[in-house]
Amino acid sequence: MDSFLSWARANERRIVATIREMVECESPSDDPAAINRQVEQIADRWGKIAKVTRKKAKGHGDHLLLEFALPGKKKAGQLLALGHTDTVWPLGTLKTMPWREAEGRLWGPGVYDMKGGIAFFLYAMEALRELDIPVTRKVVLLLDSDEEIGSLSSRPLIEAQARKSNGVLVLEPGTGPTGKLKTARKGVGGFEVTVTGKAAHAGVDFSNGANAIVELARQIEKIAGFTDLGIGLTVNPGVIHGGTRSNVVPASATVDVDIRIARLKDAGPLEKKFRALKPVDPRCTVTITGGLNRPPMERTKAIAAWFGEARKLAAQIGIELEESSTGGGSDGNFTGALGVPTLDGLGAVGEGAHAVNESLFIDRIADRTALLAGLVANVV
Repeated sequence: MDSFLSWARANERRIVATIREMVECESPSDDPAAINRQVEQIADRWGKIAKVTRKKAKGHGDHLLLEFALPGKKKAGQLLALGHTDTVWPLGTLKTMPWREAEGRLWGPGVYDMKGGIAFFLYAMEALRELDIPVTRKVVLLLDSDEEIGSLSSRPLIEAQARKSNGVLVLEPGTGPTGKLKTARKGVGGFEVTVTGKAAHAGVDFSNGANAIVELARQIEKIAGFTDLGIGLTVNPGVIHGGTRSNVVPASATVDVDIRIARLKDAGPLEKKFRALKPVDPRCTVTITGGLNRPPMERTKAIAAWFGEARKLAAQIGIELEESSTGGGSDGNFTGALGVPTLDGLGAVGEGAHAVNESLFIDRIADRTALLAGLVANVV
């Protein structure tokens, strides 16, 4: 591990330069052309040490698969690394959040979530090559273009690669200022509950109307009661739409509901509760759409064991590695739900994902890069 750390420290300025190139190539989820510029940037630079395959995605930027040429004659099985090229930041964000290096940090849109983590892994692969460290498994990096909007087009590709793999490394940022790894993630989903009532003049014909907003309010009370903190299940009615004017009895109202579950076995019963919602006012109807988008990544014995190995490797370079669980989802949810050992949160250490203070700590670049190299070299 010391050799990996020394290499990463010696190449830190190169890593920083690459992160800057990536951050200054803005890549919002809803702009395929912008994402493809990022894809081309990565493919052109790293195609020298990897076989590059671009996967077209209708309505999105290309997904990118890199298979690295690494030392070691015989390769048995596969190790998969996951990242995403898309960010939540629209084109032009650099004008108000420019790239900068200050206060011991790198700043800019996407630097922490998750262009830093992608750069760390790419340089970890370069370290293995330059140090001539044999690797026993084929190593591939899949960068999808739609993670921030649900991974709808990339999920089949992610799952197909995971099924070929003995383990998965997810390059999302670590948790908190110490960069804890993520060994469990909640499943994520959403429901849209729509009430249809009957419009009427609020002054002239009030009694003939069926108020969809009033009915929806009754439904929201029920929905909020589905939360069960004891099992890590949360249900959040987050956005309401309804009505036209205050002098009209509203004919329609909708609530968008976020759901998070810690255990896959809770998904079915929760969905049944949503589907069983009935109107209190018989003149109204209730329509339910949606469901679970990402299954939970539950902390299995295999994940716990792999975290234990990562902790030992980190200790060799003076890092006390910790683990965490989170309510947020990632592509690791898909691979973990398939039973493939998955370590998440291996990317940048910093703060401010999706926020104006997005930044990563420069003094954690080298050890994170070294840890990734060590995990790939020591995977069993």
